[in-house]
Amino acid sequence: MEPQPPQGRSWEIVTSALDRAMGPGKGSPSGWVRYLCPVHEGDGRHHNPSLGVRYDSKQAKTIVRCFAANGCDDEEVLARVGLRVRDMFDRLPERARITNGSARRSFGAGGRPARPQQEPQIVSPVEKAILAARFPILNKPDLGVAIGRPETVDSYIYRWPNGRIEGAVHRVHTPHEHGHAKSFWQAHWTGNRWERTGFAPIPWKLADIREALDTGREILVCEGEKDVQRANQAGLIATCNAMGAGSWTSEHARWLAGAARVIVVADRDRPGYRHAAKVAETLAGRVGEVRVLQARNGKDLSDHFDAGYQLEDLAPVHYLDRPQPQQQQQQQRFRPSVSRTRSR
Repeated sequence: MEPQPPQGRSWEIVTSALDRAMGPGKGSPSGWVRYLCPVHEGDGRHHNPSLGVRYDSKQAKTIVRCFAANGCDDEEVLARVGLRVRDMFDRLPERARITNGSARRSFGAGGRPARPQQEPQIVSPVEKAILAARFPILNKPDLGVAIGRPETVDSYIYRWPNGRIEGAVHRVHTPHEHGHAKSFWQAHWTGNRWERTGFAPIPWKLADIREALDTGREILVCEGEKDVQRANQAGLIATCNAMGAGSWTSEHARWLAGAARVIVVADRDRPGYRHAAKVAETLAGRVGEVRVLQARNGKDLSDHFDAGYQLEDLAPVHYLDRPQPQQQQQQQRFRPSVSRTRSR
């Protein structure tokens, strides 16, 4: 039997989500990896990271703990990065009724073991969507050892509507034996220098969003800046939040209030579906119509375009896409209501 890895699947899920939302964690002599807490330290200001994460092999569980004075709730911490409590476990613990230190079985008529009663479960639309999609459990590819220094390959500047710079997200590639590792980090512009920290929760390309609000054009919400750029190349107005899946908040959503139609383009994986569901939820009641669509082929909008498809070929995400009643009577395919030619 091959030796088990020092960390289980839950460690990869939790730390990957925190890396995307808050930036890379820092190790400590105590064994905890430290992050900024997404609940009370995600305001873009400088903080000493108070969130600790470590893996407990005996429990097959990743422990998440906020060490701040008031200690943020684990469930809320995980929710801010698009996860749930069950994501802390490599496998869900079996349920048993414990009485006096031992499992107790109940018996029915004739002394036969009674059939256990199943507790009613309420499955959310996003969990239904994930189950329907049957996503495989993916492992990170083995890239081998690093063979070069990290290189910043792109920087995405976030500005206020008046053009004032708020912050930037930097995309970094580190060459390895079998490809490159991708990472991101944030910086906040103070007015005279950059600080390596988070920044205010504003969507990317606010000026384009303002144009869409003024002209009635539809807005695409993608998971990352790369897909926004591809949408722009196709003549579309698009936006996203910094640091990808799990980092969208109602503060981002308020900038889109009054839009005629918003298309949330979901990445085809578990974090992507949860992120899209959160975006759609925060936009409900703020915009005229919200659609939740996905690539016809591949994982994201870039893959969709690379495969030769157009915007109108995006496919609905079952259980998450809820078109208006009149559109349900139209063709199954979604068709944009406005021209894809930019007005600038």
